[in-house]
Amino acid sequence: MDELYFQLGWQHIINWDAYDHILFVIALSAIYLLRDWRKVLVLVTAFTVGHSITLALSVLHIIRIPAALIEFLIPVTICITAISNIIRKDDEPQKLQLNYFYALFFGLIHGLGFSNYLKSLLGSQANIVKPLLGFNLGLEFGQIIIVMCILLISTTIVKFGSLKRRDWNMFLSSATFGAAFLMVIQGVRALFI
Repeated sequence: MDELYFQLGWQHIINWDAYDHILFVIALSAIYLLRDWRKVLVLVTAFTVGHSITLALSVLHIIRIPAALIEFLIPVTICITAISNIIRKDDEPQKLQLNYFYALFFGLIHGLGFSNYLKSLLGSQANIVKPLLGFNLGLEFGQIIIVMCILLISTTIVKFGSLKRRDWNMFLSSATFGAAFLMVIQGVRALFI
């Protein structure tokens, strides 16, 4: 593993400039509390697997998708995930749910968003395996930090703030949807201008 790219990976995901990816991780984690950390770890790992696949394919120039389309699709994935949280009937997340599909499938789209950043870092470097692995592991580490913060905040608010779990999920998912919807509107403009 390349330590430089590991550091770049976690710094990239934690950086506020990557707020679209942070919003997606918030949407994925909104229905969970700290006691659900194992489920969320699987969820975040599914997301990492998804974006690792398309990140590698894009960096290797196997697939090419216009950046404007990706920048539109990323907030769409956030909106879909947030709406799914809002319309759920159960307070408690089930073992196998739609969020795992979202994490993996939408991770494919998010990987394309990371690819332009990573391509600019790699330049014309011949061996990309170690940097790609390091960057992906760094992203995973950064996502776990974000998830742990969300789970701690959610648990504190639900357990000690006497707010129902469903109400917190509605608030967090609605706020995430609102922020992402503004990004969708911007993305539509970018596609057609």
